[in-house]
Amino acid sequence: MSNDPRYPIGKYEAKAFSNELKEQWLLDIKFLPEELELAVNNLDEFQLNTPYREDGWQIKQLIHHIADSHMNAYIRFKLGLTETNPTIKPYEEKEWAKTTDNETVPVNVSLTLLHALHQRWYAAIKDLTEDQFERTVVHPEHGRVMSLWFLLGLYAWHGKHHVAHILTLRENKGW
Repeated sequence: MSNDPRYPIGKYEAKAFSNELKEQWLLDIKFLPEELELAVNNLDEFQLNTPYREDGWQIKQLIHHIADSHMNAYIRFKLGLTETNPTIKPYEEKEWAKTTDNETVPVNVSLTLLHALHQRWYAAIKDLTEDQFERTVVHPEHGRVMSLWFLLGLYAWHGKHHVAHILTLRENKGW
């Protein structure tokens, strides 16, 4: 655990392939929607509109952000599996968080989307071999090549990172 409220579980650290880590990260992908739903269970509108930290996003923005991010992740994986070293499309996540749908659409819509998306995503990657996880995409914003293995770890971490934001806020507020 970290004392930095931006990174309650620490920053993502890439790790070498192992079957044990593969199974753990796949389960993180598979069960994130349930963990997220439990994290926001029984929060009211005031609580959902509360930033998870000073100068941070509101809880509802986090939920919508995770849906946006993981839709992009799913597409990145599919591109990496079906094309040779494709260049992926970056997006301005901070600008996406300000769009009208983040303000007007209830969080349960994004939670429902995440349930369906993660079912598809998990099914698409659960049986990949180590060689398949070494397939790559190019991230032009970061100016680097990223393996699907790196991305699996990154997105497994990403979900847990934001769940920890919500749980930390709930603990701090006594919710």
